Amino acid sequence: MNYEVKDFQKDVLEKSYDRPILVDFWAEWCGPCKMIGPILEKLAEENKDNWQLAKVDTDKNQEIAMRYGVRGIPNVKLFRNGEVINEFTGALPEPAIKDWLKKSIPSKFADRIEQAKVLLKNGNITDAKVILEDIHSGDVNNSEVKVLLAKILLFEDQKEALRLIQNVDGNLNNIELAEAIGTLAELLNRDLKSFPESEVKEKYLSALESIRKKDFDTALTKFIDVIRTDRSYDDDGARKACIAIFKYLGEDNNVTLKHRRDFGSALYV
Repeated sequence: MNYEVKDFQKDVLEKSYDRPILVDFWAEWCGPCKMIGPILEKLAEENKDNWQLAKVDTDKNQEIAMRYGVRGIPNVKLFRNGEVINEFTGALPEPAIKDWLKKSIPSKFADRIEQAKVLLKNGNITDAKVILEDIHSGDVNNSEVKVLLAKILLFEDQKEALRLIQNVDGNLNNIELAEAIGTLAELLNRDLKSFPESEVKEKYLSALESIRKKDFDTALTKFIDVIRTDRSYDDDGARKACIAIFKYLGEDNNVTLKHRRDFGSALYV
Protein backbone atom coordinates (compact mmCIF):
# COMPACT_ATOMS: atom_id res chain seq x y z
CA MET A 1 0.00 0.00 0.00
CA ASN A 2 1.27 3.46 -0.91
CA TYR A 3 1.14 5.80 2.09
CA GLU A 4 2.92 8.73 0.42
CA VAL A 5 1.10 12.05 0.76
CA LYS A 6 0.10 13.77 -2.46
CA ASP A 7 -1.89 16.65 -0.98
CA PHE A 8 -0.99 17.41 2.65
CA GLN A 9 -4.04 19.62 3.19
CA LYS A 10 -6.43 16.96 1.96
CA ASP A 11 -4.62 13.74 2.95
CA VAL A 12 -3.58 14.84 6.45
CA LEU A 13 -5.19 17.99 7.78
CA GLU A 14 -8.72 17.44 6.45
CA LYS A 15 -8.75 13.68 7.06
CA SER A 16 -7.54 14.20 10.64
CA TYR A 17 -11.01 15.54 11.50
CA ASP A 18 -12.41 12.06 10.78
CA ARG A 19 -9.66 9.99 12.39
CA PRO A 20 -6.12 10.42 13.78
CA ILE A 21 -3.44 10.61 11.07
CA LEU A 22 0.09 9.43 11.90
CA VAL A 23 2.59 11.23 9.68
CA ASP A 24 6.03 9.70 9.11
CA PHE A 25 8.48 12.39 7.97
CA TRP A 26 11.31 10.51 6.22
CA ALA A 27 13.88 10.65 3.40
CA GLU A 28 15.39 8.09 1.04
CA TRP A 29 18.95 8.63 2.37
CA CYS A 30 17.92 8.14 6.03
CA GLY A 31 18.91 4.71 7.36
CA PRO A 32 16.81 4.83 10.58
CA CYS A 33 13.80 5.87 8.44
CA LYS A 34 14.09 2.61 6.52
CA MET A 35 14.10 0.73 9.84
CA ILE A 36 11.01 2.37 11.30
CA GLY A 37 9.02 2.65 8.06
CA PRO A 38 8.02 -1.04 7.75
CA ILE A 39 7.09 -1.13 11.46
CA LEU A 40 4.74 1.85 11.07
CA GLU A 41 3.20 0.33 7.95
CA LYS A 42 2.63 -3.00 9.73
CA LEU A 43 1.01 -1.27 12.71
CA ALA A 44 -1.09 0.91 10.40
CA GLU A 45 -2.52 -2.18 8.74
CA GLU A 46 -3.25 -3.79 12.10
CA ASN A 47 -4.95 -0.62 13.41
CA LYS A 48 -6.62 0.74 10.27
CA ASP A 49 -9.93 1.14 12.10
CA ASN A 50 -8.36 3.47 14.68
CA TRP A 51 -5.81 5.59 12.78
CA GLN A 52 -4.26 6.10 9.37
CA LEU A 53 -0.63 6.38 8.27
CA ALA A 54 0.71 9.04 5.91
CA LYS A 55 4.34 9.39 4.78
CA VAL A 56 6.01 12.67 3.85
CA ASP A 57 9.34 12.66 1.99
CA THR A 58 11.11 15.69 3.51
CA ASP A 59 13.34 16.15 0.44
CA LYS A 60 10.29 16.51 -1.80
CA ASN A 61 8.24 18.44 0.76
CA GLN A 62 10.72 20.79 2.40
CA GLU A 63 8.17 23.56 2.95
CA ILE A 64 5.85 21.22 4.89
CA ALA A 65 8.78 19.85 6.92
CA MET A 66 9.84 23.40 7.82
CA ARG A 67 6.27 24.42 8.67
CA TYR A 68 6.02 21.64 11.24
CA GLY A 69 9.49 22.05 12.69
CA VAL A 70 11.02 18.82 11.44
CA ARG A 71 14.69 19.06 12.41
CA GLY A 72 15.63 15.40 12.57
CA ILE A 73 14.25 12.29 10.90
CA PRO A 74 12.52 9.98 11.22
CA ASN A 75 10.04 12.33 12.87
CA VAL A 76 6.59 10.93 13.55
CA LYS A 77 3.77 13.37 14.28
CA LEU A 78 0.19 12.54 15.24
CA PHE A 79 -2.46 14.85 13.77
CA ARG A 80 -6.00 15.22 15.08
CA ASN A 81 -8.49 17.92 14.04
CA GLY A 82 -5.84 19.64 11.94
CA GLU A 83 -3.30 19.93 14.77
CA VAL A 84 -0.24 17.99 15.98
CA ILE A 85 -1.19 16.37 19.30
CA ASN A 86 1.96 14.30 19.91
CA GLU A 87 5.21 13.26 18.23
CA PHE A 88 8.51 11.43 18.60
CA THR A 89 11.85 11.49 16.78
CA GLY A 90 14.13 8.56 16.05
CA ALA A 91 13.78 4.89 15.16
CA LEU A 92 12.05 3.47 18.22
CA PRO A 93 11.65 -0.33 18.49
CA GLU A 94 8.19 -1.77 17.79
CA PRO A 95 7.21 -2.33 21.47
CA ALA A 96 8.05 1.31 22.28
CA ILE A 97 6.02 2.54 19.30
CA LYS A 98 3.06 0.41 20.34
CA ASP A 99 3.25 1.84 23.85
CA TRP A 100 3.46 5.39 22.47
CA LEU A 101 0.46 4.77 20.20
CA LYS A 102 -1.56 3.32 23.06
CA LYS A 103 -1.01 6.49 25.08
CA SER A 104 -1.30 8.94 22.18
CA ILE A 105 -4.12 7.81 19.89
CA PRO A 106 -7.36 9.49 21.04
CA SER A 107 -10.30 7.21 21.67
CA LYS A 108 -12.84 7.02 18.88
CA PHE A 109 -15.26 8.02 21.61
CA ALA A 110 -13.30 11.22 22.38
CA ASP A 111 -16.16 13.59 21.53
CA ARG A 112 -18.64 11.69 23.70
CA ILE A 113 -16.12 11.54 26.56
CA GLU A 114 -15.79 15.32 26.40
CA GLN A 115 -19.59 15.58 26.46
CA ALA A 116 -19.70 13.43 29.60
CA LYS A 117 -16.99 15.55 31.25
CA VAL A 118 -18.98 18.73 30.58
CA LEU A 119 -22.10 17.11 32.07
CA LEU A 120 -20.13 16.07 35.16
CA LYS A 121 -18.71 19.56 35.57
CA ASN A 122 -22.24 20.98 35.39
CA GLY A 123 -23.52 18.50 37.98
CA ASN A 124 -25.53 16.36 35.57
CA ILE A 125 -24.25 13.08 36.95
CA THR A 126 -27.12 10.89 35.70
CA ASP A 127 -26.69 11.71 32.01
CA ALA A 128 -22.89 11.60 32.28
CA LYS A 129 -23.08 8.13 33.81
CA VAL A 130 -25.30 6.84 30.99
CA ILE A 131 -22.82 8.07 28.36
CA LEU A 132 -19.77 6.72 30.20
CA GLU A 133 -21.34 3.30 30.80
CA ASP A 134 -22.24 3.07 27.12
CA ILE A 135 -18.68 3.97 26.07
CA HIS A 136 -17.21 1.56 28.63
CA SER A 137 -19.24 -1.31 27.16
CA GLY A 138 -17.56 -0.67 23.79
CA ASP A 139 -14.10 0.23 25.09
CA VAL A 140 -13.51 -1.55 28.39
CA ASN A 141 -9.81 -0.63 28.53
CA ASN A 142 -10.23 3.13 28.16
CA SER A 143 -8.57 4.49 31.32
CA GLU A 144 -10.16 7.92 31.14
CA VAL A 145 -13.64 6.41 30.98
CA LYS A 146 -12.87 4.03 33.83
CA VAL A 147 -11.70 6.75 36.20
CA LEU A 148 -14.61 9.04 35.32
CA LEU A 149 -17.06 6.22 36.01
CA ALA A 150 -15.22 5.41 39.24
CA LYS A 151 -15.51 9.07 40.23
CA ILE A 152 -19.29 8.76 40.02
CA LEU A 153 -19.45 5.32 41.64
CA LEU A 154 -17.33 6.34 44.64
CA PHE A 155 -20.56 7.31 46.39
CA GLU A 156 -22.76 4.61 44.84
CA ASP A 157 -20.72 1.42 44.59
CA GLN A 158 -17.25 1.73 46.07
CA LYS A 159 -16.34 -1.89 45.30
CA GLU A 160 -16.98 -1.32 41.59
CA ALA A 161 -15.22 2.05 41.72
CA LEU A 162 -12.09 0.40 43.12
CA ARG A 163 -12.27 -2.36 40.50
CA LEU A 164 -12.42 0.20 37.70
CA ILE A 165 -9.29 2.06 38.81
CA GLN A 166 -7.10 -1.04 38.93
CA ASN A 167 -4.26 -0.92 36.39
CA VAL A 168 -5.17 2.52 35.08
CA ASP A 169 -2.65 3.89 32.61
CA GLY A 170 -2.53 6.82 30.22
CA ASN A 171 -1.89 10.42 31.16
CA LEU A 172 -0.98 11.77 34.58
CA ASN A 173 -4.48 13.18 35.17
CA ASN A 174 -6.02 9.70 34.92
CA ILE A 175 -3.47 8.24 37.30
CA GLU A 176 -3.83 11.07 39.84
CA LEU A 177 -7.63 10.89 39.77
CA ALA A 178 -7.50 7.12 40.25
CA GLU A 179 -5.17 7.57 43.25
CA ALA A 180 -7.52 10.20 44.72
CA ILE A 181 -10.52 7.90 44.37
CA GLY A 182 -8.58 5.10 46.04
CA THR A 183 -7.56 7.36 48.94
CA LEU A 184 -11.10 8.59 49.52
CA ALA A 185 -12.59 5.10 49.25
CA GLU A 186 -10.12 3.79 51.82
CA LEU A 187 -10.95 6.63 54.22
CA LEU A 188 -14.69 6.15 53.85
CA ASN A 189 -14.40 2.40 54.50
CA ARG A 190 -12.22 2.63 57.60
CA ASP A 191 -13.41 1.09 60.85
CA LEU A 192 -14.08 3.93 63.31
CA LYS A 193 -12.08 2.04 65.93
CA SER A 194 -8.96 2.32 63.77
CA PHE A 195 -8.69 6.09 64.22
CA PRO A 196 -6.32 7.02 67.08
CA GLU A 197 -7.45 9.09 70.03
CA SER A 198 -6.60 12.78 69.81
CA GLU A 199 -8.11 16.18 70.41
CA VAL A 200 -8.68 16.39 66.63
CA LYS A 201 -10.34 12.98 66.24
CA GLU A 202 -13.89 14.31 66.45
CA LYS A 203 -13.24 17.00 63.83
CA TYR A 204 -11.43 14.49 61.60
CA LEU A 205 -14.38 12.07 61.71
CA SER A 206 -16.75 14.96 61.13
CA ALA A 207 -14.77 15.85 57.99
CA LEU A 208 -15.17 12.28 56.76
CA GLU A 209 -18.90 12.53 57.32
CA SER A 210 -18.93 15.71 55.24
CA ILE A 211 -17.25 13.79 52.41
CA ARG A 212 -19.98 11.13 52.60
CA LYS A 213 -22.51 13.94 52.14
CA LYS A 214 -20.42 15.29 49.21
CA ASP A 215 -19.98 18.51 51.18
CA PHE A 216 -16.36 18.96 50.14
CA ASP A 217 -16.28 22.61 51.14
CA THR A 218 -16.96 21.77 54.79
CA ALA A 219 -14.72 18.70 54.69
CA LEU A 220 -11.75 20.76 53.50
CA THR A 221 -12.34 23.44 56.14
CA LYS A 222 -12.27 20.77 58.87
CA PHE A 223 -9.28 18.88 57.48
CA ILE A 224 -7.28 22.11 57.23
CA ASP A 225 -8.13 22.86 60.88
CA VAL A 226 -6.83 19.39 61.78
CA ILE A 227 -3.58 20.08 59.90
CA ARG A 228 -3.10 23.30 61.86
CA THR A 229 -3.70 21.55 65.19
CA ASP A 230 -2.11 18.13 64.70
CA ARG A 231 -0.75 17.53 61.22
CA SER A 232 0.65 14.09 62.08
CA TYR A 233 -2.77 12.72 63.11
CA ASP A 234 -3.69 9.47 61.32
CA ASP A 235 -0.34 9.36 59.54
CA ASP A 236 -0.74 12.82 57.99
CA GLY A 237 -4.26 11.78 56.99
CA ALA A 238 -5.77 15.27 56.78
CA ARG A 239 -3.14 16.43 54.28
CA LYS A 240 -3.63 13.30 52.17
CA ALA A 241 -7.40 13.74 52.28
CA CYS A 242 -7.17 17.37 51.14
CA ILE A 243 -4.95 16.47 48.21
CA ALA A 244 -7.32 13.65 47.24
CA ILE A 245 -10.31 16.01 47.34
CA PHE A 246 -8.49 18.60 45.22
CA LYS A 247 -7.68 15.94 42.61
CA TYR A 248 -11.20 14.49 42.78
CA LEU A 249 -12.83 17.86 42.22
CA GLY A 250 -10.24 19.17 39.76
CA GLU A 251 -7.75 22.00 40.13
CA ASP A 252 -10.11 24.49 38.46
CA ASN A 253 -13.07 23.67 40.71
CA ASN A 254 -14.32 26.63 42.79
CA VAL A 255 -14.08 24.66 46.05
CA THR A 256 -10.50 23.65 45.26
CA LEU A 257 -9.56 27.23 44.43
CA LYS A 258 -11.22 28.48 47.62
CA HIS A 259 -9.16 26.23 49.92
CA ARG A 260 -5.82 25.85 48.12
CA ARG A 261 -4.18 28.88 49.77
CA ASP A 262 -5.37 28.01 53.30
CA PHE A 263 -4.19 24.44 52.76
CA GLY A 264 -0.75 25.63 51.70
CA SER A 265 -0.40 28.03 54.62
CA ALA A 266 -1.56 25.38 57.12
CA LEU A 267 1.27 23.10 56.05
CA TYR A 268 3.90 25.67 56.95
CA VAL A 269 2.53 27.16 60.18
